[in-house]
Amino acid sequence: MKIRDLMSSDVHIARPEDSLQHVASRMADGDFGFMPVVDGERLIGTITDRDVTVRAVARGASPEQPVSEFLSRDAITVLDTDELKTALDLMSRARIRRLPVMDKQSRLVGVVSLGDLSVKVKERYAGEALESISQP
Repeated sequence: MKIRDLMSSDVHIARPEDSLQHVASRMADGDFGFMPVVDGERLIGTITDRDVTVRAVARGASPEQPVSEFLSRDAITVLDTDELKTALDLMSRARIRRLPVMDKQSRLVGVVSLGDLSVKVKERYAGEALESISQP
């Protein structure tokens, strides 16, 4: 199964100049805790709700400081053409729950999360099992 079949393509992104408050507010409004940070079309890192609280707020950062000061750089990514196992291996080794998904031109095209994988992979296998059971 390819990552493009499992990823979420409706990705909310942050820009490096966005304030911590703006990003945190968007996360709260959208009920998500992860945003790729993009400069132009280039992925420069990721910011999580944990980054905002532990790296920024806990250290006394101003809500107006840009996320570029607190993001995780060198994001681990996966290609949209990669297999499910590649994403699972990367997540396991790096102990992360979300991966930005890139196309062959290094453009951000989605995000794949453990939640996406657990729901969609289960549905696929459940569907295959149901199909198999329903055969005459």
